[in-house]
Amino acid sequence: MATPSSSSGSMGVKDTWKSHLGLAMVQLFYGGYHVITKVALNDGVNQLVFCFYRDLLAFCILAPIAFFKERQTRPPIDKKLLMSFFFLGLTGIFGNQLLFLIGLSYTNPTYASAVQPAIPVFTFLFTVIMDTESVNLLRCEGLAKVGGTVICVSGAILMVFYRGPAVIGYRDGGHETQSEIRARGQTEPSGWLISGLQDLGLDHFKLGVICLIGNTLCMAAFLAFQAPVLKKYPANLSVTTYSFFFGVVLMVIMSLFITDGPSDWILTQSEILAVIYAGTIASALNYGIMTWSNKILGPALVALYMPLQPLFSSVMSQIFLGSQIYMGSIIGGSFIIAGLFVVTWASYRERQATAGVTPGSWVSEPLLHGKIADHIDHLFSGSSSVSPNPKSSD
Repeated sequence: MATPSSSSGSMGVKDTWKSHLGLAMVQLFYGGYHVITKVALNDGVNQLVFCFYRDLLAFCILAPIAFFKERQTRPPIDKKLLMSFFFLGLTGIFGNQLLFLIGLSYTNPTYASAVQPAIPVFTFLFTVIMDTESVNLLRCEGLAKVGGTVICVSGAILMVFYRGPAVIGYRDGGHETQSEIRARGQTEPSGWLISGLQDLGLDHFKLGVICLIGNTLCMAAFLAFQAPVLKKYPANLSVTTYSFFFGVVLMVIMSLFITDGPSDWILTQSEILAVIYAGTIASALNYGIMTWSNKILGPALVALYMPLQPLFSSVMSQIFLGSQIYMGSIIGGSFIIAGLFVVTWASYRERQATAGVTPGSWVSEPLLHGKIADHIDHLFSGSSSVSPNPKSSD
């Protein structure tokens, strides 16, 4: 009975492991991005200008690849799909990147890292509300998904708030100030907007924390809403390209209001190198891998790899900047890896159960389903109805 799908099943397993490996590499590349971007931020580059150059470069790389590689398989676009692409560009490209850099400039890497573990939590909540992720707390797989997410997020939080003794590297009294990215040498990221919020009694640090929370919400929304879009428009490279297109357009519009003049658009040599790395690796390559993995693993698992960023950032900082690696990073990293393993195991068991039963005997029920999920899927994915058996199309 399973013979017709045996070859596709083995191919699916191979793609699954490729996705896991690719997502781990994405976080490693982001670790290098944090180290390189530190130099650009300390030089005083305007955050919006940096994001614009980064995303424009990524779009120029992705557009021709997507055009030629997916021209035979790319389905037609309607207005609802265009709205979906605009939403992805607004959240995952424009809002996510700009809010992170503004928040980082007004706080420091410690607080920026402390907020990032919220991404898998928000993503998990969004996917449950949208009926993208199935969770049954009466089964061990459902409990494992929730428990693994908690373990993974706890490991990331532990890395931030517990340092412990230095395990690798030598104690350096100047390391504390050297590793902090402060706003003293940076351009005001959004003059009139920030000034207006300050009139409400919010200082720079509170505004930075708000921006970082907005950054996590944007990234979680991007991953959660991208999954149903990929079902309606399975050309993942084209989805990524359209997202970057709208992200760049939004940054051009915003630049008319929050840049001071031509001087903001002139980059130093170190800033140019940071833009090249950010555009090619941290944007074109990383977003391409995440979009492809989202189609295979789902948004919840993709988001669970985000807490690996602090671990890889510590490793890359130790290699290139001579920073120390502390016991908290090792323990927290172990928790993150353990949580990822638990959730991966649970997802694998659920897929096995789905493949081994008939559609009528499907037993894993989502926590929330019905009209809310139908409405969101109709709004962002362009679907007029929901199939009674969403697994059958796979």
